[in-house]
Amino acid sequence: MLRDTWAEISVSRIRENMQTIRRSLHPSVKLMAVVKANGYGHGDLESAAAAESAGVDYLAVAYLEEALHLRASGIQLPILILTPIKPELVPMALEHEFTLTVTSAKWFAELRKSIPYAASGKLRIHVKMDTGLGRIGIRTRQEWEELVPWLRAEDVEVDGFYTHFATAGQADTDFLEQQVARFLEMKEWGRSSGLAISHYHCAGSAAALRFPQLAMDMVRIGAAMYGFYPEKLVRSVKLEPALSLHSRLIQVKKLAKGEYLGYDNSYQAEADEWIGTVPIGYADGWNQRMQGTDVLVEGRRAPIVGKICMDQLMIRLPRPCPEGTQVTLIGRQGAERITIAELAEPLGCAQQEISTSLSARVTRTYIEYEETRALTIADNVTFGLWQEHFSSGRDECSLCNL
Repeated sequence: MLRDTWAEISVSRIRENMQTIRRSLHPSVKLMAVVKANGYGHGDLESAAAAESAGVDYLAVAYLEEALHLRASGIQLPILILTPIKPELVPMALEHEFTLTVTSAKWFAELRKSIPYAASGKLRIHVKMDTGLGRIGIRTRQEWEELVPWLRAEDVEVDGFYTHFATAGQADTDFLEQQVARFLEMKEWGRSSGLAISHYHCAGSAAALRFPQLAMDMVRIGAAMYGFYPEKLVRSVKLEPALSLHSRLIQVKKLAKGEYLGYDNSYQAEADEWIGTVPIGYADGWNQRMQGTDVLVEGRRAPIVGKICMDQLMIRLPRPCPEGTQVTLIGRQGAERITIAELAEPLGCAQQEISTSLSARVTRTYIEYEETRALTIADNVTFGLWQEHFSSGRDECSLCNL
């Protein structure tokens, strides 16, 4: 390793998280592991391999390029591409047996101009329905009816019919219930069409963990595979973060009371202080919003002071430390621990925004188990399967009765 900044990825935790989720669901429910965005910053190939060893049935990515990378690296599981690809790229998708997301009849009309019939194999698709997220998908019965004739072609296999929830990670379930009701209505459109639709799915990570009764034929597990989930709302399972982030002090200096440091004189010492410089900055994904958050040095918290630079940041040390001392930005040192959840909450962002922001300059190292792991086997036991207590101020919601 040429640089003293690295992320450690525990592939065993990715695998164990998926196995824990598997045990929380009915055995007939299929698992789709989402490894888009370089496996949420954890490594797409390594995440896919860990998920496959945990027994998942499908993989999902956002874009064609991501799917091609998996196939080129020997991944053979079925892969769903969640974003519609250009119709002219369908032959490439057919060659590699990818499953495609379709959101309109217009897409098929464009496809048939260049590919009247897919002679090289069946075009396997999942139809995306928009029940309220407002991103992509079919919204009306008319749009669905316009698409159905295209779906009846002999070279088309409708493998799936799905939607995505907007608020599954929030305590208030009102909007989620509206989306569920809407999807159940749309599901009847699919059933009444005469099409042989293989899988209906609506639950991503948060919905699958909170409401396993929404699992239908399959669940899509992305964030939770890496240990990101609404822990306060989920009491039935315990998942663990798979990523930790580390660096080392490259310089230690004493700052006198009243002296400044950082761009724009962004920090002034209130007393004589020891300052350490750490070789990680916003070009690595540790952006300037992280100013004021803590890191761990010798098992103690040390705040980031001054504006974070492109390649380095400065921390206020509890005492003078030798250069080369390890700094943990995410993870555990002794009894102290900094989680991505802790960092994400004051920033108002999703945990995966932090992990996916870590740039390629941060070396990823892959381990089976952390050497200093302080957890016991009991941490991975599933507690109270099929039980859920809602923190929305109500004793129950209509989701409980589906």
